[in-house]
Amino acid sequence: MVMALKKKPVTGMKDILPQEMEIRDYLIGLIKETYRSYGFQSMETPCVEHIENLCSKQGGDNEKLIFKIMKRGEKLKIAGAKEENDLADSGLRYDLTVPLARYYSNHANELPSPFKALQIGSVWRADRPQRGRFRQFTQCDIDILGEGSNLAEIELILATTAVLGKIRFSGFTVCINDRNILKAMAAYSGFKEDDYDEVFIILDKMDKIGRDGVAKELEEMGYDKQAVDQYLGLFDETPGDVSGIRYLKEKLGGFLSDETAESMEQIISSVEAAKECEFSVRFDPTMVRGQSYYTGTIFEIRMDEYGGSVAGGGRYDKMIGKFTGQDTPACGFSIGFERIVMLLLESGYQVPGNQEKKAYLLDRKLPGSALLKVLEKAKEDRAKGEQVLIAQMKKNKKFQKEQLAKEGYGQIIDCYPDFIDKL
Repeated sequence: MVMALKKKPVTGMKDILPQEMEIRDYLIGLIKETYRSYGFQSMETPCVEHIENLCSKQGGDNEKLIFKIMKRGEKLKIAGAKEENDLADSGLRYDLTVPLARYYSNHANELPSPFKALQIGSVWRADRPQRGRFRQFTQCDIDILGEGSNLAEIELILATTAVLGKIRFSGFTVCINDRNILKAMAAYSGFKEDDYDEVFIILDKMDKIGRDGVAKELEEMGYDKQAVDQYLGLFDETPGDVSGIRYLKEKLGGFLSDETAESMEQIISSVEAAKECEFSVRFDPTMVRGQSYYTGTIFEIRMDEYGGSVAGGGRYDKMIGKFTGQDTPACGFSIGFERIVMLLLESGYQVPGNQEKKAYLLDRKLPGSALLKVLEKAKEDRAKGEQVLIAQMKKNKKFQKEQLAKEGYGQIIDCYPDFIDKL
C-alpha cells in the first residue's frame, strides 16, 4: 500500500494564497521604492551561512533556534561524531544582520562608504509558531555601515516610519533607548559589570511580568535588595520623553556620558521635526532588545493593534570587527514584514491603484477563428495596461462570475460565436 503524501506544509511554515501574495508583492515594491528614495541600495546574501558565523554568540537566543545543515558526501562521518558540530558545517540564517556583516567584510573595498544597504529575504528559526510568527518568514532590513554619527539612527527611523505612513498606519510609537544608558543605570545602582547581561534579560520581561515581577526575579537571583530597589526606582522616576534623558544625565553623573545623552536628545528632536507621518517618539529606559550584538542606540516601533513591536533595530559597532579585526560603525532597522502583512489582511486592506481587470469567458462552441479575435483583443487590452484573463465558460456561469468579481474583475465579457463580431 502506497502511503499518501502530506498536503499540509511543515509545522511553522505556510502556503500563501493569491490574496495575501498580492499584498506582499505590493508591500515589497513600496518598501524598496521608499528606501531607495533615502539612498539605500539593494543587495542579497545566501540563505545558508557558515555555522561558525551563526554560533558566534552575537544572536542571543536565536542561536538556539538554528536549522542546521549536515555535512555532505565524504565530509559527513556520523560514526565518528562526538558533538553536534561534527555533523553540521552550515545552517539557515536566523536573521539578515550576521550575513550582512560577513558580506560587508568580504566586499568593503567594492562598496561606498558609508554603505546604505537594503536587504529583503527569508530567514528561519526553529521557534514555537504563534500569531504573526512562523519558522520561515521574510525580513526587510536597512542598515548603514561606516557612519559613526547619529545621522544613521535618524535616517533609519525616518525611512522606516515613512514606509508605515504610506500604508496608512498612524498613531504608532517609536520607542528608543541606549545600551549605554542601561549600563549606567545598572552601575549607579551597584550592579557589577559581569552581571549586566543577566540583569538586562530580567529587565526585558518588564512588559510581561511587571515591575514587581522583575524585582522578585532579581532578588531570587541573589542580587542585593537595596540595589534592586534603587535600580527600579530610577525607572519609576524617569519620564518617557526628552526630559527623562536630561533627568538621567543629571542623576547618574559620571556613570552616563554627556555624549550619549546629547545624542539621544538630538535623535528624538530630529525625528520629531522631520517625520513624514503622524507618530510619537518615546524614551523607554526599560527597553533592552535581546540580541547581544547591540552596542549603543536601540529602537522599536510598537502598535496598539498588534500588541507588540512591528519593527526594531539598533547600533552594532563591534560585529564587523569580529570578521576583519577592525571595528566598523553599523546601525540597522528591521521591519516585521509578516506582522505588517497580518495586520493589513485583518483590516481588509486593498492594494491601491490596481490595474483594470477584465475577463473573457469563452463559449465551448467558439470556433478557432473567433478565439484568434479574442486573443488579439486581449493583446490590445494588455498594451493599454489592463490585466486580462481568458478562461473557458463553465456550466455554472453565475457562480464563475461571482468568483471573478471577488477577485476584482470589474468587466466580464461572454464570448459566444455570434458575439465575436461585436468585439
